[in-house]
Amino acid sequence: MTVKSMPVVSLKPDLRSAQGTRVQKGIIIRFFRVISLVFLDITCLVLAWNLAIFYGEDLDDPWAKKESLLVLTIVLQIGIIAVKGLYKGGINRRNYSSLFKAISTSQIFLLLIAFLYESNYYISRSSFIIFWFLSVIFLCVQRYIFDVVTKHLRRKGVMRHSVFLITDSAEKENHIKIIEQENCYTVQGIADSSCLDLRNRDKTFEYLRRQGIVEAFVSWNAIKNRLYLCWHFYTAGITLRILPTKSEHCHPKSTLLVIGGVPCMTISAPFIIGTDFLVKRCFDLCCSIVLLLLLSPIYLLIALLIKLDSPGPIFFRQERIGLHGRKFKIWKFRTMVANAEKLQASLEAKNEIKDGVLFKMKDDPRVTQIGKFLRLYSLDELPQLFNVFLGEMSLVGPRPLPRRDVEKFTSHHFVRQEVLPGITGLWQVSGRSNIDNFEDAVKLDITYIENWSLWLDLTILLKTVKVVVQKTGAY
Repeated sequence: MTVKSMPVVSLKPDLRSAQGTRVQKGIIIRFFRVISLVFLDITCLVLAWNLAIFYGEDLDDPWAKKESLLVLTIVLQIGIIAVKGLYKGGINRRNYSSLFKAISTSQIFLLLIAFLYESNYYISRSSFIIFWFLSVIFLCVQRYIFDVVTKHLRRKGVMRHSVFLITDSAEKENHIKIIEQENCYTVQGIADSSCLDLRNRDKTFEYLRRQGIVEAFVSWNAIKNRLYLCWHFYTAGITLRILPTKSEHCHPKSTLLVIGGVPCMTISAPFIIGTDFLVKRCFDLCCSIVLLLLLSPIYLLIALLIKLDSPGPIFFRQERIGLHGRKFKIWKFRTMVANAEKLQASLEAKNEIKDGVLFKMKDDPRVTQIGKFLRLYSLDELPQLFNVFLGEMSLVGPRPLPRRDVEKFTSHHFVRQEVLPGITGLWQVSGRSNIDNFEDAVKLDITYIENWSLWLDLTILLKTVKVVVQKTGAY
């Protein structure tokens, strides 16, 4: 009997892993733009300060005489402008109303600091008002000139981003017009949605890497059934912009930016590509080694109890389907009678999972006495730390399933096989065995894949401890 799974590529990595750690493409241009804006803003603020001191009231003002306070003023104003996101690209640096609010907020802080710092002296109110007024005027004018110069250079073909468009022929012309309205992109290639299909996917991303593509525009219709593909763009260091249709909804990792006058879902690429999944693997490796050493006395105690409870081996090894359909042997402490797998066929009619993909029974007669205790506290899963150490599993991820379950998969279930399976996951901390429908479990797995982060893994691990201690849904 063969497993209905996708073609197996032995060296194919986890969906979330990058092909090496590297700096995001185009980051040098963006860094130069930000540094230029910061330098111009500082120049404008220093000029506004000196003019305010020159034309303000001639008082014994310690605020005007100390250069250290000028430095504090500049740092505070630049910091607030940065916090407001006004050094980001596109419409952000042209947001004059937010720039006005940022400068005004910094002026309020400066007045408060001036009052507390030198409460025994008069502070020139006219100097502050002039400084605030000139700061607003100079910064807005400088940003406007910067924007005009940038647009002129882009019309000449300088400082443009190489982008790739993936859309169906019916939407191609409209999407090209949207991209061209922004006047900062060069469309380097166009393909239809079939380039994201499983058989074409690797060639597509290899082509994008060779061409040095910084951003990719993908129509919602081309990606709505392939949302986990966002990880392919993310790990390739390519910013993904999803062009809308009338019925789109936001992806969990996306932010809305206006491109060509329309809202566009954007999933930004990381500055340093590949580090987050590398940290995950290092964390898995270190934790598995430490836990195997610390828990070795418990391993010996459980092994002794299993031997005394029923005849048969201490460990149970079963073939599971893991990353990209690869088969591997999962390790568990034996909790059933020795011939449990042969007896399962006679119990299929009592399966409590409604769609029949998984096999679960609350009062399974094959479970031994010590097995019930081990399952209650999930102690039977401890040997899977060996699978984590060998790189076959992770601490957190979708549970690897037996061949019997995978043979009943439909096409949309195979997204689970795109990431490294885990000992625990979102499914386990959201009800464990109480989930009686495999589709509900798949939805939780997809939610985990779409929202994955190191913090999410840590949160699931902490919740797992709570669920195990409380024995929630365990049998």
